[in-house]
Amino acid sequence: MPDRQMVLRRLIGTKSRPVLLIAALLLAACSNGSENARPTVPALQNSEISRVYRLGVGDKVKITVFGEQDLSGQFEIGALGTVAIPLVGEIPAKGKSIQEFRHSVVRALQAGYLKDPKVNVEVTNYRSFFVHGEVRTGGELQFKTNLRLRDAVAMAGGYTYRANKNYVILIREGEGVEREIPLPSDLIVMPGDNIRIPERFF
Repeated sequence: MPDRQMVLRRLIGTKSRPVLLIAALLLAACSNGSENARPTVPALQNSEISRVYRLGVGDKVKITVFGEQDLSGQFEIGALGTVAIPLVGEIPAKGKSIQEFRHSVVRALQAGYLKDPKVNVEVTNYRSFFVHGEVRTGGELQFKTNLRLRDAVAMAGGYTYRANKNYVILIREGEGVEREIPLPSDLIVMPGDNIRIPERFF
């Protein structure tokens, strides 16, 4: 006659197989959910903005060519993504970092006017960003420095009663990728950002 403990172990082993299978399926579902989730975006510090920032249409820049007042001034990046500098012409700016654009200005000056130009470029007015979805007065908003997600929502009139306050959807200009940002967040808003406040399900 089989030992009672041996029979019991066999019964437990047989009955536990469906449980183990269900657990495995649940783990697989969780794994797939994580893989399909929207990617997150690392928070930026204000000191990093000038390093990672890419110029775009609507930005205004101050170009200083030391010792050359006629070549210096305030300029706006036009619809074609270029800056028109007197005596030099159109210089591509859209999509370039501030340093890359500065190098382009230097090369353009070296090509016809100055042997060793000293040039400084700074952004004086950033292009707009956008907030839409479940906010009261969303739309195009003027960017300012030190702007965080909570500030952007406040500028858009605050949440509606239907708003999901657990996360926002962010599309950063030039990336074209939807990123899910959990709230609260200290993420710094960038010019050109597209922020959507989702609706909650009651």
